[in-house]
Amino acid sequence: MLFQVEMTVKLPPSMPAEEAAAIKAREKEYAQELQRQGKWRHLWRVAGSYANVSIFDVRDNAELQELVAGLPLFPWMEIGVKPLCRHPSSIRDDDS
Repeated sequence: MLFQVEMTVKLPPSMPAEEAAAIKAREKEYAQELQRQGKWRHLWRVAGSYANVSIFDVRDNAELQELVAGLPLFPWMEIGVKPLCRHPSSIRDDDS
C-alpha cells in the first residue's frame, strides 16, 4: 500500500544543540535504511520549512504506524497521512 506522509518537525528551542544533532543523525540513518529496503520510496524536503513529504510503500496501516513511530524525531513531529491508489491515467507500472 502506498501512503503520502507529511511530517513537520518542531524541536523545542530549549533542546541542547548536541542532543538535536544526535537525534537528527539517528533519523538520517533510519530513513536511509528504510529507503534502501524500498519501504520509504520518496523523500522530499518542503522548501523553507523543517518538513518533508514522503511516499511509503508498506504492507498495511499497521506497518506504516510501526515505521513512523520508530523515527527518532517522532516525538517532535506533526504527521499527516493519506492513503494512495493508482491513477488510471498513470503510465508507470510501479506506482500501485
